[in-house]
Amino acid sequence: MKKQKITIKTKTTAIVIFILIITVAICIAYIITAREKVTYASTYNENEKSYKTINKNGVDLQEIISKNTTNAKKEEIIKKEIDLEYTTKYNNNPNLPTGMIQVIQEGVDGKQEEITKKTYTGEQLVKEEVVGNIVTKSSVNKIVEIGTGGYVKQYNVKVGDELYVTTNFLAVRIEPKDEGEKLITLKKNTKIKVLKIQDEWYQIKYDTYIGWSKGECFTYLNPNEKSEEVTAGSKYSKQQLLNTLNFDMKLNKPSGLSLEQFKKIFENEERDKNSIFKNNAQYFYYAEKQYNVNGVFIAAVAIHESGWGGSSIASDKNNLFGYGAYDRDPYNSAYEFSNYSEGIDLLARVFAKYYLNPKGTKIYDGNLADGSYYNGETLTGVNKKYATDKKWANGVYYWMKYLYNNL
Repeated sequence: MKKQKITIKTKTTAIVIFILIITVAICIAYIITAREKVTYASTYNENEKSYKTINKNGVDLQEIISKNTTNAKKEEIIKKEIDLEYTTKYNNNPNLPTGMIQVIQEGVDGKQEEITKKTYTGEQLVKEEVVGNIVTKSSVNKIVEIGTGGYVKQYNVKVGDELYVTTNFLAVRIEPKDEGEKLITLKKNTKIKVLKIQDEWYQIKYDTYIGWSKGECFTYLNPNEKSEEVTAGSKYSKQQLLNTLNFDMKLNKPSGLSLEQFKKIFENEERDKNSIFKNNAQYFYYAEKQYNVNGVFIAAVAIHESGWGGSSIASDKNNLFGYGAYDRDPYNSAYEFSNYSEGIDLLARVFAKYYLNPKGTKIYDGNLADGSYYNGETLTGVNKKYATDKKWANGVYYWMKYLYNNL
């Protein structure tokens, strides 16, 4: 009887143990299944005030977020005041000899606020573009008369004219009278500017000196260009000019072509389908004379940028250079000129002021070069800042050679 009780007790214990084992197995299975369904859990560190997120593979999501933030794009808007270049207006004057120019009103640059947007990926600048301009001070137009008449011995001098000394030594006096105190002595062929006319006396300016001399001692004819202005002839032959042409030539010096030679290089040009360059050849010459740049270079840039005037910006806006065109909207942002001469004149000044001369260099009209984009006065130097296309200089030089060979 006692043995039977022990057997029953043993069986009962075994059943309980078996049930416990089954229960534990079920719990373990449940826990494993539940863990596989969990992707990640977040814990918050109250002291560090930051989250640390870890998934089952031990990936630090905070690090991923940090990297994405580092590589995120951001934009920066920059505003700065820059010059608003004046426009030059040309008017024909039949009383002036052909090839002669006379400045009636000096141009004055205005001011504008240029708005630039910079785009960064992380800390790296990936894009920079001008998105707008706001005029804060208007510019004053320059007015120039260009001669369309023949040679005339008598010329009525006006205030603002640039004349040349005809005597070997000319006394400039403080007052308009023969016994006036002498201020300075000028040599023959010295260029001066007329400030005032009083009977037979001219008040003149030379460098920083202002004084009086008799009008009979001056001529409007440039002694260094007399044959050109009187006969419209050429100073240099085609071969002499070709000898000066090379890829590394200095572009902040005149080409040496005469007015007639500038006209000749475009005279029978088939590529100039709308005669844009033929009808405006003289303005490359006048730009060269006024701003001391190579006019053939300016013409070659215009050809290269406009496709001989065939671009929509050139034909619709009289803009042969695509000047002012931004990548975001080239056509609408490009400058519009009243005629082609305005754009030719402006770009000649822009090259002289910003690209071809070091900062502080004395350039046209007594102004100083800004030199912001100066990297040398050659095609290679201009290419570095003027165009993103590294072969731009080669393209422009191709057309320079082409034009020189048209002489």
